[in-house]
Order: sequence, then C-alpha cells, then structure tokens
Amino acid sequence: MLNIDDPREIDKTPAIWRLGFRPFFLGGALLACLYIPLWLVTWYIPEFSLMRESFWVKVVPLWWHPHEMLFGFAMAIACGFLLTSVQTWTNQPSLKGWPLALTFACWLLARVLLLLPMDLPIWLPAIFDSLFLLLCAAKLWSCIYRVKQWRNIGFPIMLLLAALINLYSYYCLMQRDFISSNQLWQGMLWWLGVIITIVAGRVIPFFTAVKIQQPKPEPIKLLDFSLIGLMLLLIVQGVTKFLPIAVEQLLLAAAALLHLLRWLRWYPHKTLGEPMLWSLHLAYVCLPITLAALAYNIDNENAYRHLLHLFAIGTMAGLCLSMISRVSLGHTSRNIYQGPKMSWAFLSVALAAMFRALMPLWFPQHAELWLWLAGTCWSLGFGWFVFCYAPILLRPRVDGRPG
Repeated sequence: MLNIDDPREIDKTPAIWRLGFRPFFLGGALLACLYIPLWLVTWYIPEFSLMRESFWVKVVPLWWHPHEMLFGFAMAIACGFLLTSVQTWTNQPSLKGWPLALTFACWLLARVLLLLPMDLPIWLPAIFDSLFLLLCAAKLWSCIYRVKQWRNIGFPIMLLLAALINLYSYYCLMQRDFISSNQLWQGMLWWLGVIITIVAGRVIPFFTAVKIQQPKPEPIKLLDFSLIGLMLLLIVQGVTKFLPIAVEQLLLAAAALLHLLRWLRWYPHKTLGEPMLWSLHLAYVCLPITLAALAYNIDNENAYRHLLHLFAIGTMAGLCLSMISRVSLGHTSRNIYQGPKMSWAFLSVALAAMFRALMPLWFPQHAELWLWLAGTCWSLGFGWFVFCYAPILLRPRVDGRPG
C-alpha cells in the first residue's frame, strides 16, 4: 500500500496546499468572522455597508445570509475535515497541490461572485459552488472506493446531495421563490445534523476516553442507526414539509431523547478541566436541547426560527471551532492539549448562540441588541482562531512530514 506519510520525501508544495484542512479551515474561519458583521451592518446600518442597493437587486439578503453560512462557512469546514480525514481512514493520498488549490478556488470564486456589485448571472457562482462540492465528493469517493471502505461511502453521497440542494437554492433565488429556499435552509441544517451525528459519534467518545484514560463506551448500533434515520427524515421534512406537524414533533422529540442518552454515555462530566474536550461536549448537547425546544414550540413559527440558531451556532459552529482547533494542531504534529488558549473563544461562540437564539425570545424588546452581541461574540471567537492558527496553517508540519 502507498505510504502517504514518508518522511524521506521532501514536499516542495507550499504549506497551505499540502492538505485540505489548511485552506478550508482558514478560509471558512475568515469568512465566519467577517460575514456576520457585514450582514449586521448591511441590515441595520446600510449607509455604511460595502454592499450597495445594486447587490441586493441580484442577491436578496434573506437568501444570502443563510446560504453563505451554510454553503460558504459550514461546507468549507466540513469539506476541509473530510478531505483530511479520508487520507487517515483509507491511507490513500487526498487532495494536495494544484488540485486542492483549484478546489479551494471554486469555493472562493463562488463567494466573491456573490458579492460583486456588477450584474453577473446567478448561474456563474452556482457553477463554481457546484464544482467545489463535486470535486470534494469525487475525491472522497475515489479514496474510499479504492480500498472498498464502505462504512464511509455515505460521505461522498452526502456531498452529492448537498450539491443538488445548493443548485436548487440558486434556482430558488433566480425564481424569487423564498418559501422553498427557507425550507432548503432547514433541510441543510439537518444535513449538517446527520454529518455531526456520524462524525461526533466516532470522535467525541474516542477523544474523551483517551484523555481521561477510561475505556471508550462501545457504540450501540441500534441507537446510532436510529439517530441517523431520524435525522435523515428531518432533512426530508425540512425540504418537503410532507409530514403532518404532529409527526414532525414526534421525530424531533425522539431525536432529542436519543441524542441526549447517547451524549450521557460519553462521560461529559469528566471533561470540565480540558477545553478541547468540554467544547465538543458543550456543542453536542446543544443538539438535543435544540430538538427538544423545537418540538415544544412546533406551532410557534417565530420561536422555531430563532431556535434553529441554537443548533446553527451552538452545535454546528461550536463543533466547527472546536474541531478545527484540534485538527489543525494534530495534523501539524503539535500537542493538541498545549496549543493556543481557546477557552474564551469556545465560550464566546456559546454566548453567541444564547444571544441569538434565546434572548430575543425572552426579551424581544431588545432584539437588535441581542443580534449585535451575538455577532460580536461570534466574530471574536472565530477571529481569535484566525489570529492564533493562521501561522500554524501557513507553515509546514513541525516534524517535517508531508501534510
């Protein structure tokens, strides 16, 4: 089998293009800390915004914000993680060099083309966005197929599904069909919920057990498969709304209970002294809390819309920040538990989730204040990652190995 980590080979590739986590973690984090302030300024103080009226004629703000948070920020982190992990899973070389640069360029061009004030056709960024996802899916499929590692074959299939959903979101924008696009955003949140269900179920109990030096809880296959099935149903329900509300409420409640039971098996109470662990547990537990809150507020559209941000920020963004901090250290041969101090950044994103999802429901008279506080906490958290980790991501591994 090919040795992809041979220290005798001198890698002359620029460090940023040596493995997928490098450009996509840095690019995704930069987008995160810049786009939320840009969104808030454009929404509340448009006279100071970089985006003029000509931009909003083409790209409607209520479409741009969720699209870029999902397909710009979250998808960059997810693809960076998967392109890095697939090399470890399969011992097959992942994207590097010019193919990685090309894939990243597709992601970046889609972001830039959506911001340009000139009258460009919507299908242009749609093409680059689709190419980014399809190139990532193709590489995952290639690595997994070569070694017939069928347990991971769901990941390229999920990326292909995301590409199709993304294309349809652009079609909705062109048709000004914002009812359908709103349903797509909800479906994509649960798409991320499926990825989190699978990946977190593997890494969180493993990382925890190794650090606290206790046996890893054996996975309960029926529990795991049931959760994946429930989350897949929520994707379909989010996009199609074909099930009665009572059935959706039951799905949400059942998923909340099973996720909570699963999380309790992972020794969360023993992780409080280690930020690289409690940040993962804190982010994951926001998932069952969100699901339970959504089930309880199933008939309250305003509360439902706000509570989705508890998952989007608390779980999705919280796990992203924790994992990119950890992976960036591990894959550059640094000690995971002796890296930059990230505790306050993890807490900052958790506070952003509370300010965005809960405070507007409890104190709606100060809604704008809560959004600004949430945006500030969010940007500080991801901005701190960029400040601390950009030098790490832009330099070769400290042990001289490729990657």
